[in-house]
Amino acid sequence: MSFSQQRTLRSPTGADLNLYVKRADGPARAVVQINHGLAEHAARYARFADFLAGRGYHVYAHDHRGHGATKAPDAPLGRFGNVDGGAKVIADVAAVHDLIAGEHPGLPVILFGHSMGGLIALNFMLDHSARVQAAAIWNANFSAGLLGRAAQALLAWETFRLGSDVPSRMLPKLTFQAWGKAVPDHRTPFDWLSRDTAEVDKYIADPLCGWDASVSMWRDVFGLIFRGADNANFAGVGKTLPVFLVGGEKDPATDGGKAISNLAERMRAMGFSNLVSKVYGQTRHESLNEVNRDVIMADFAVWADSVLKQP
Repeated sequence: MSFSQQRTLRSPTGADLNLYVKRADGPARAVVQINHGLAEHAARYARFADFLAGRGYHVYAHDHRGHGATKAPDAPLGRFGNVDGGAKVIADVAAVHDLIAGEHPGLPVILFGHSMGGLIALNFMLDHSARVQAAAIWNANFSAGLLGRAAQALLAWETFRLGSDVPSRMLPKLTFQAWGKAVPDHRTPFDWLSRDTAEVDKYIADPLCGWDASVSMWRDVFGLIFRGADNANFAGVGKTLPVFLVGGEKDPATDGGKAISNLAERMRAMGFSNLVSKVYGQTRHESLNEVNRDVIMADFAVWADSVLKQP
């Protein structure tokens, strides 16, 4: 269970992106470009990459700014950048996409994002939908509501009192810590991620996972949320673009999958006609690390295969 290649890609933003690549086992039919979540890294998607490679897909997955082994002068661990962090993250995704186009001309690209990666993938889709064959937005919450408004006020206060380059004191309490407490009889504070105790323990033991994001990173993350929450920003996206939305019924980060259903309803109301939405029963936040991951990965493969058959 590993990527076949690890390399560094210099992004136009100045970041040296840590990039993992898994080649398809045989002739490739498409490329899946993976975007990981907050306070984790791309190497955690090696099992998914192995699964996809066995079905004819190349896989590219990079560590976002402020994550994993990616390096940037303005983005130490926990920060996207000094200014315009969200825009730089999207530009880095575009740089990987350009690399894919250069190395595999003519192969369709399926964009995938989990959690924060789902926020990033959807924001990339808003700007570059013509460049992707399809988009899978998993376990991402664009229904910030009261939390979003409260977060804006708290982050403004923390910026004034603490600065933007230090870990937020309040947002972890409203997010990761609150989600951990929402799981009945939880064994660890991170049981909200998965029912698979081995996967939770691996996450806790990983020094590149579970850290507290900076004030500026949280501000950038909510910027991605608010942009995706505004229907006007979908105007340039083709309404026949295949989109696969996934959530978990027991995921506190998406209000038990309700945020996924809300996004699906919004997009259907906007006229998106090629959309699949699934909320898996009993499933927590990390679908690909859950006890039912084999079923979930198989469903992704069925959807991806169907996408490639479409004009």
